[in-house]
Amino acid sequence: MSSNLYQNDIAFELQIKKIDESRQGETLTAARPTGIRSNGKKYYIESYGCAMNFADSEVVASILAGAGFDATTDHNDADLVLINTCAIRDNAEQRIRHRLQHFNSVKKRKKGALVGILGCMAERLKEKLLVEEKILDIVAGPDAYRSLPDLVLEAETGQKAVNVLLSRDETYAEINPVRLNSNGVTAFISITRGCDNMCSFCVVPHTRGRERSRDWRTIVEEARDLYNNGYREVTLLGQNVDSYRYSDDNGLVGKKLVNAKYDDNVVNFAKLLVLVAEVAPDLRVRFSTSHPKDMTDDVLYAMAKYPNICKYVHLPVQSGNTRVLELMNRSYTREWYIDRMNAVRRIVPDAAIATDIIVGFCSETDEEHQDTMSLMDMFRYELVYTYAYNVRPGTTAAKKYEDDIPEEVKKRRLAEVIEMHRSHTLASNQRDVGKTFEILIEGVSSKSEEQLFGRNSQNKVIIVPRGNLKPGQYVYAKVNSCTSGTLIGEVVEGM
Repeated sequence: MSSNLYQNDIAFELQIKKIDESRQGETLTAARPTGIRSNGKKYYIESYGCAMNFADSEVVASILAGAGFDATTDHNDADLVLINTCAIRDNAEQRIRHRLQHFNSVKKRKKGALVGILGCMAERLKEKLLVEEKILDIVAGPDAYRSLPDLVLEAETGQKAVNVLLSRDETYAEINPVRLNSNGVTAFISITRGCDNMCSFCVVPHTRGRERSRDWRTIVEEARDLYNNGYREVTLLGQNVDSYRYSDDNGLVGKKLVNAKYDDNVVNFAKLLVLVAEVAPDLRVRFSTSHPKDMTDDVLYAMAKYPNICKYVHLPVQSGNTRVLELMNRSYTREWYIDRMNAVRRIVPDAAIATDIIVGFCSETDEEHQDTMSLMDMFRYELVYTYAYNVRPGTTAAKKYEDDIPEEVKKRRLAEVIEMHRSHTLASNQRDVGKTFEILIEGVSSKSEEQLFGRNSQNKVIIVPRGNLKPGQYVYAKVNSCTSGTLIGEVVEGM
């Protein structure tokens, strides 16, 4: 599972509820490429789920801009309404269906308006969506975004336009994403697509296809372009970034690497981290998500060596019990995970660590749940994305195992995880009171226009008085107080 999935249904519901009001009056800087004239049509796009989906929407925006479309933040004004979907949870899918029904009002008011669904849910449900969601005109899977202009033309004739074919080589490598609703400071860069891990609970390999790595040169160039345009932090994205591996010998492009520092003709994730970090010393580099079976020490040594590689690792464990991990097909044991965590603590001692935890997986006992709790107590994560197991059609778990844990048991276990995590984060934040951190200012605090927020290398949010500060600045902040989720401080002179 990706690191930015919704932790519960309430969060998902709130996002849908707030979208219209929060986007009113926004201006998207979705400039068309030089020489491309406007076709007089506007598109509107909403994204749900993981960071990969939001990054994909920026690719879609670039493709549509190249076809002459203009962007709008008001779906009532759109000729083309798109929703980029998440298929991780059944409740997420149901809420997206409700959102699609809401867009029916657009078609009633605006003659010729089209509604399309993109992403994982589009690939998983395919033609079923066209039958059940009668307002849909377009269905495009994660590897079909280049065909969107043609799909629009087909839908304009009254036909239902569908392309959900998965690709073995599509990475959208040369497409320069349009930064939708950007703060101008932080940005995502996709480095891989798809997943080969086949965790038994997960739909991603079925909806996004096999794993493939993007040419490292296009990644570095995208990071350099972002830096030259004022961005000061990039997050390298993949379902499993640690398995990134690019070689010109794999037949995708070229003959040899142009950077002589890596003359072994292979760029792995540790080398990619270094290449991006060397774009500029004041360009922060983050990454998400890692997999315990693939995180090697060379990645950690790169983090330790380069100050601008943020000291934050998202290392999903899912369960603290080896038997359950085997059922999940996670390809590591409890002991292996502990070894990797100890390596993080040893090589990057100031790193903050986040994780994912699933409670109530098929046949999980209370004793096995306590193994997960003991692991939480051992490592005291800074952030935990928590889920009660939700069976997904088509996965190995759905085919082989019975979802036999009662819902009340799942809820109890979930509450125990959340309660322990809150106590850990409060204690961690309290230990930071009195300390000074370098932070990158990202924007205005949600609480007050007179305050700004930034993050330190460990990904902790620190609120400071606005003063004359601007987003994109690095400042030092001394922490004066805290809540369980936020540090509150003041700007001070450098350390």
